[in-house]
Amino acid sequence: MPANTTPLGALPARFRRQRLLIVGCGDVGQRVARHCSAGVHVLALTTTADSAQALRAQGIQPLRGNLDQPGTLARLAGLGQRVLHLAPPPLQGWTDPRTLALLRALRRRSLPAQLSYVSTSGIYGDCDGAWVPESRLPMPQTPRAHRRVDAEAQLRFWGRSSGVPVQILRAPGIYAADRADGTPVARLQKGTPVLCDADDVYTNHIHADDLARACLRAVWNGRAQRSYNVNDDTVLKMGDYFDLAADLLQLPRPPRVARAGAQAHLSVMVLSFMSESRRLVNTRMKQELRLQLRYPTVQEGLASLRPSAAQTHSATAARATPASNSAV
Repeated sequence: MPANTTPLGALPARFRRQRLLIVGCGDVGQRVARHCSAGVHVLALTTTADSAQALRAQGIQPLRGNLDQPGTLARLAGLGQRVLHLAPPPLQGWTDPRTLALLRALRRRSLPAQLSYVSTSGIYGDCDGAWVPESRLPMPQTPRAHRRVDAEAQLRFWGRSSGVPVQILRAPGIYAADRADGTPVARLQKGTPVLCDADDVYTNHIHADDLARACLRAVWNGRAQRSYNVNDDTVLKMGDYFDLAADLLQLPRPPRVARAGAQAHLSVMVLSFMSESRRLVNTRMKQELRLQLRYPTVQEGLASLRPSAAQTHSATAARATPASNSAV
C-alpha cells in the first residue's frame, strides 16, 4: 500500500516515531533521552530560551511552557504518546499545583498511552531503620514530602479516572560523578559533620543512569497504577556512605557528632534528612521492571571518584543545564 494512503503516511517522519514527552528535563531527563532508541522522538517542556537551545543541541525537541502558568501548557495535549513527569512541586505549600496543571493540560486531547512520575522515598517518613516495601503507607513528616504525597494522589486518581496506566517511581538520593551536586565532594571539603553511629540513620541511593533506565522501563512496560521503589542494593548508614566517599577521594573523613548537639553544626534541611531512617525494598523494580542495575551499590557507582574529582566538581556544576521548573 502506498505510504500516502496509510493513516500515518502523510505525517512528518518525527511523528511516525513513538513520541516521549519529558516534563522537567533536567539531568535525569537528559539521561533518559540519551538512553532512548533512534525510534523514539523525545520532546521536553522547558521554560527558557537558553535551556531550549541546550536541549535542541542534544536532539531533544523543546516545547516552551511553564507549569506555574497553566495557560502556556495547551500545546502539550496529545503530543506525547508516553509522558515522563520529572518536575518537582513548588518549594512552598502542602500540595502540588504543577502536577494538577499538567494533568489538566493532558486531558484536553487524546490521552497518552502511559505516564510515569518520579517521586521521592521521603513520602515514607521515618521508619526507624525498617525494610520498606511499596505497600507501606506514606507517613510524610516534612512539607516537601507532603507535596509529593499530594502529587502521587493526584496521579493515581487521574490514572484510574482516565484509564491511563500511571507508574510512580519513588527515588532516594540520586548521585553520579558527572551530575551537579551528585557527589559528596563539596560537603567533605567543608568538613560538615555526620551523626555518630549510635544516632545515625540508614540512607538509600540510586545512580542517575540507573534511575534514567528505570524511567524508560516504567514508561514503556510499567504496570497500571503501580508504585516502585527505585534504589540500589546498598545497605549503609549515612556516615558510612560519607566515609566511603572520603576514602575514595583521599579526603579526611567527616567528624562525627551526637544528635543532641547536631543543631549547632547542621542546617535544618540536613537535619531533616538525618531524622529519617529506612531501608528500601527494590524487589518490585527488579522483578516487574526487569531492571538490572549497572551500579548495584555505591561502591561501584563512586568507583570513578579520584582526588581529581574534587577539583572538577565545580566545573561539572557549572555545566548543568537549566530546565523546566527545577527538574530532577
